[in-house]
Amino acid sequence: MPFITLGHSPLAGGPAEIYYREFGSGDSGVPLLFLHGGWGYEIYPIDAQLEVIGNARVLIPDRAGYGRSTKPAVFGADFHRRAAEETLQVLDSLGIGKALFWGHSDGAVITARLGLDWPERCLGLVLEAFHFYAEKRVSRGFFQAMAAAPESFGKRVTDVLRREHGDPYWRELLHSEGETWLELAAGAENGAKDLYQGRLSQLTVPVAFLHGVGDPRTDPGELDEVRRQLPSAAMHLIEGAGHSPHSETASAGECGRVLLDALARWHS
Repeated sequence: MPFITLGHSPLAGGPAEIYYREFGSGDSGVPLLFLHGGWGYEIYPIDAQLEVIGNARVLIPDRAGYGRSTKPAVFGADFHRRAAEETLQVLDSLGIGKALFWGHSDGAVITARLGLDWPERCLGLVLEAFHFYAEKRVSRGFFQAMAAAPESFGKRVTDVLRREHGDPYWRELLHSEGETWLELAAGAENGAKDLYQGRLSQLTVPVAFLHGVGDPRTDPGELDEVRRQLPSAAMHLIEGAGHSPHSETASAGECGRVLLDALARWHS
């Protein structure tokens, strides 16, 4: 199995073994890193897109604290920044200088942080199910359930989480993720309104947004603020899609087309 050894992972708080999946055209293809969301990779896999990506080297790392990588992780309000730092260590370990990044949900936040802090490492960013506000008011109950009642998400979901992250650790993971978002919300009440310290408009690398019109994790006005911050970014709103357009049957094909277009424009 492919693992990377990190001497000090900012997420693990020490040495870590990072597991990663690899697909596509090998070392000859443009590197495309998919950064998974807060529940891990297997709950929303990119199987449909892998079938149409032919000229990319697709890498999907499990962050520390997830899947087959070292557990647990250190969560908290600075989680996304430390996850971005760990991602760069993964790139360095693989000898990759620049890459395309596709992030979903929490992974989209991490991807945006990469673009803001290390634009020289980014060929382009695909931001799916993007989060802008630090306080997600419509999702407060969702995050409270993650923190206090992970079993409440039902057998289908919990079976996937149990299989990917291990039992009983998957409960700790959801608890930590939920507590992190509740901590971010508390910070927003003290002035930290967005996840990027007011810097999102400073993104200089090419950006494309993928967003389900029915995404339950999106607050009113959130996408309007993103458009105001990044008026030139491509915004693909997908009717009938929810929080994971890439893995939902009705929208997976459209996501694949957007991704292929981005690959063609950003790595010509």
